[in-house]
Amino acid sequence: MHLYLVQHGLAQPKDENSERPLSDRGRTDVGRMASFLARTRPAISRVIHSGKLRAAQTALIFAETLGPGRIVEQAVDGLAPNDKTDLVSDAINDWTEDTMIVGHLPHLAKLTSRLVVGDPDKTVIHFQPGTVACLERGENGGGWTVAWSVRSELLGG
Repeated sequence: MHLYLVQHGLAQPKDENSERPLSDRGRTDVGRMASFLARTRPAISRVIHSGKLRAAQTALIFAETLGPGRIVEQAVDGLAPNDKTDLVSDAINDWTEDTMIVGHLPHLAKLTSRLVVGDPDKTVIHFQPGTVACLERGENGGGWTVAWSVRSELLGG
């Protein structure tokens, strides 16, 4: 199973828009990243987001670009920037289908670290807006490893 962890794209500053939607650059970067990922033909069945506007917009761009058949859903709990990671990590361990989670810092970095090294306070990946990290679960319920990670800056623009 693969788990794709995505930090939402660059958002507008709070003083410009209190809901913090994606900025023009954020939409462009996320679109470029989604197109890059689509070329790999990932078997992502669900795209889950935190419910914050910038995460929802990022999730929709990925789902639309990856093609039909992706379910986009808002998480009930557990994906806010400062939420603890145990709720989501416990749920993830029961999943069997490739899934994408679109979230925020510091939660996303802590979740990655908890899954990979068992400690949310150890840094495994430095996320930036638009970053995608792909984790892979070992066979027979084995632990999680980082398969790859790409920042939007690597795709140009």
